[in-house]
Amino acid sequence: MPSLPPIVVFDLDGTLAETAGDLVGTLNAILAREGLPTLPLERARDMIGAGAKALIQRGFEAAGEPIDDARLQTLFVDFLDHYGRHLSEHSYLFPGVETALNMLSARGFLLAVCTNKVEAHAKQLLEELGIAGRFAAICGRDTFPVYKPNPAHITLTVEQAKGDVTRAVMVGDSRADIDAAKAAGIPVIAVPFGYTDLPVEQLGPTRVIQHFDELVGAVDALVPTSAVA
Repeated sequence: MPSLPPIVVFDLDGTLAETAGDLVGTLNAILAREGLPTLPLERARDMIGAGAKALIQRGFEAAGEPIDDARLQTLFVDFLDHYGRHLSEHSYLFPGVETALNMLSARGFLLAVCTNKVEAHAKQLLEELGIAGRFAAICGRDTFPVYKPNPAHITLTVEQAKGDVTRAVMVGDSRADIDAAKAAGIPVIAVPFGYTDLPVEQLGPTRVIQHFDELVGAVDALVPTSAVA
């Protein structure tokens, strides 16, 4: 029986794509509607990374406004509705992403996305950015009963993509990505240009790359090309 192929699993926001403009734009639309001060992109950018609910909570905290679970749930639904209509107005792929994906595919790696964005939005955004077809699986916060930092979010994504979890690599930008991959026993490559409240170097990834030009070499070092069937 042939072995399963190796796989590289990517986070989306802050890893494959700069999405802060549209996420913060949606947060500010919610804050303004609730009569709260909006936030400049530079200040709100590092609030991203733990999902929409956390982003709303952090926006309210910045305004000194308490928010209970019921109100948070209502605003979460409103956030998803607004964001779904403004997914890619200001979002774009980071430099080198498409070349790196092409090179990894040529080396025999499957590609997948594991994101805390809801699945429908992840798929729509990747379609609008022109790369959805590159991935064997696109799994979001609501695809499975768990999500990052639960390690099963990554391992279930690998399973859905029909990849080999023993030859998997995670690429991400946040504590949730790094903690989930480490708990799953999967090496994790971190990028430093995403959304995190601490420098990724302090979060214990296996490797850090500064640009997607370095990704293929980093993946090859963790899953050598000679081991790729």
